[in-house]
Amino acid sequence: MAAIKNKKAVLGRLSLLLTTIIWGTSFVILKNTLGSISTLYTMAFRFTIGTAALLLLSIRSLKDLDKQYIKSGILLGFMLFGGYAFQTYGLVYTTPGKNAFLTSTYCIIVPFLYWAIYKRKPNKYNLIAAFMSIIGIGLVSLNESFSIGLGEGLTIACGLFYALHIIFTSNAVENRNPILITMLTLAVCCVLSWISALIVDPFPTYIPADTVWSILYLAIMCTGLTFILQVYGQKYTPPSQVSIILGLESVFGTLISIFFYNEVLTLRLTIGFTVIFLAVLISETKLGFLKRHKKAEIKKTFE
Repeated sequence: MAAIKNKKAVLGRLSLLLTTIIWGTSFVILKNTLGSISTLYTMAFRFTIGTAALLLLSIRSLKDLDKQYIKSGILLGFMLFGGYAFQTYGLVYTTPGKNAFLTSTYCIIVPFLYWAIYKRKPNKYNLIAAFMSIIGIGLVSLNESFSIGLGEGLTIACGLFYALHIIFTSNAVENRNPILITMLTLAVCCVLSWISALIVDPFPTYIPADTVWSILYLAIMCTGLTFILQVYGQKYTPPSQVSIILGLESVFGTLISIFFYNEVLTLRLTIGFTVIFLAVLISETKLGFLKRHKKAEIKKTFE
């Protein structure tokens, strides 16, 4: 029994690690895709395929649909659409590495939105993380004239929508089927993407073959598969470790951008990325892993 439990724990962590690696690849692939097709049509095609994939997984649960499911799907769909739209438009005007790290700031925003909505005051770790995040964002985003570029500003705005999505998702999935909720969320995001795309941009008359494969990858791998891996991983991994592993998304996104997008990693960007990553780590874990390690050392000393 213990061996089976340990095996599931290892597989759970590997699932989360694979999720972050796949998410990390999405920034460069999405950046290259945007050179051939507009932001909104990229989202429309991506979420159409992603919704279809999750529909197949949740088809047996459709009998449970009620007004609450639909209300949650609409609310979360609007928030997810806002997050993806700001993130994808931001990627048009900035590098994949910057986009990856600035997106991760939603982890720091979440506690403060909880404070504003549910009157739950942030702890000292959240405050420290917020201060560090501001420094990191400044190092990554500010240019010579001490102003934030359009791409960086849009990416930071996406973090606000992702934070709202996380907060309201926690309530929506309570005693509900998470796959069904996610499918409805993606469906609403898909509809909003198509409506916005048809209003704003002309329908693409030609899509290169490599762009088609990129969209399929973003939809199937970065949307459908990663959701399954994340749910499985979180089932067998403590929350503190989940946040640490998922926080590596921004690291993988930057590394892949350096190797495959030729992004130049200056000393200033390196320091900024490091500060943001540490801020996310502190906000998500409250340094619990260090406390456990210290307790283990003290216990070992007196044995």
